[in-house]
Amino acid sequence: MKKRTLLGAAFSAVLASTLWPVATTAQEVTLKLHQFLPAPATVPKLILKPWAERVEEASDGRIKIDHFDAMALGGTPPSLMDQAIDGSADLIMTVVGYTPGRFPKTEVFELPFMMTDPIATSKAFMDLVETDLQGEEYKDVKILGAWVHGPGVVHSRNGVTKLEDMEGLKMRGPTRVITDMLRELGATPVGMPLPAIPESLSKGVIDGTVIPWEVTPAIKLSELIGHGTEFTNSKEALYTATIVLAMNKAKYDAMPDDLKAILDAESGQKLSEFAAQVMYERDDPGRELALSNGSEIIQLDEAEIARWKEKAQPVIERWKEEMAAKDIDGEALIEKARALIEKHGG
Repeated sequence: MKKRTLLGAAFSAVLASTLWPVATTAQEVTLKLHQFLPAPATVPKLILKPWAERVEEASDGRIKIDHFDAMALGGTPPSLMDQAIDGSADLIMTVVGYTPGRFPKTEVFELPFMMTDPIATSKAFMDLVETDLQGEEYKDVKILGAWVHGPGVVHSRNGVTKLEDMEGLKMRGPTRVITDMLRELGATPVGMPLPAIPESLSKGVIDGTVIPWEVTPAIKLSELIGHGTEFTNSKEALYTATIVLAMNKAKYDAMPDDLKAILDAESGQKLSEFAAQVMYERDDPGRELALSNGSEIIQLDEAEIARWKEKAQPVIERWKEEMAAKDIDGEALIEKARALIEKHGG
């Protein structure tokens, strides 16, 4: 009896030693995803979490993504890109313009009246990342997705029906290009991340803001101000902002090749198109909520929009001069961005 027990123990030890290398090869990776929006907002709820679920499922659970919404890991929205670079977070979602001047070529998609269609513009943005920007201004991170939101809307207390109504308004803008545009249009621009809008409106720091309809429910904007001005009678939107999902480069490089392949397959153009489509589709519910709360929606006609386009032109000229100072051919970059947008159906 004792002999059989010893033999059984020896067999179990051999079996365990045989299986051990197999178990260790199935490496698991946990990623911390940090971003600035509250959990119920469109981007975390309908884009980042479904994307993460697809990655986790495709990896058979070997990749796990933990979500930290509304700056739960600390810092402020402008610090998110640095958190991805230094590894404080493994993944971050941010508006690129929250770190002004650091990603100059990306700004081309934020220029006034550049965007014609958010899906085509997002695919163009990701295209430029893959062929150019990843190795240059995004060399310190791995960009998994790059997209833009739907057409920007002017939200104000008293309503903007013509260009002259912008004069002197304290208007929040998300990025340096867009705040420059607001200044040129006659407003007094105030740069700030989106989460600061409600308190700033309540305290009278700003009179209004420019954001798409999609995100207005998350900050209860229509409960604070009741007028939205649209540019739907134009082929081009007043503005948009650029958004990225970025990953710590060392964390990405350390992943097994098979897990990298799974992550890559769910990212890139697939993620960019998905994110843009979701944000664009969520403009309608945001708009409907504003109407149900009694907001007035103003639609500028073609003639009035033409005045805004002409007034905004110096923003583009200044941007080209700034690019020249960085040895970047701004005009060529504008032409390339427009060609890419057209290539993708914009």
